[in-house]
Amino acid sequence: MTKEYYSTIEAANILKVSRTAVFQWARNGKIKAIRVGRNYIIPHHALLEKLGKDIGTEKKADIENAINRALKDYGATFRLLGKE
Repeated sequence: MTKEYYSTIEAANILKVSRTAVFQWARNGKIKAIRVGRNYIIPHHALLEKLGKDIGTEKKADIENAINRALKDYGATFRLLGKE
């Protein structure tokens, strides 16, 4: 059973890094976290994203934008390559 939120210590154990590293990531926005007093709690989905087991909504949007840009810029080339 998974928890909805993890402490920085629990997240550090899962990610195999120090608690300080998780704290700095949370403070710098490199991992999604919620500030509780002087500490942070890390949502389960944020850990999955950091582990590379899930793609967040922001990354999905970035990928979609990159695909759309590539299709716009190179659509004719892709069609020609598809015929080969």
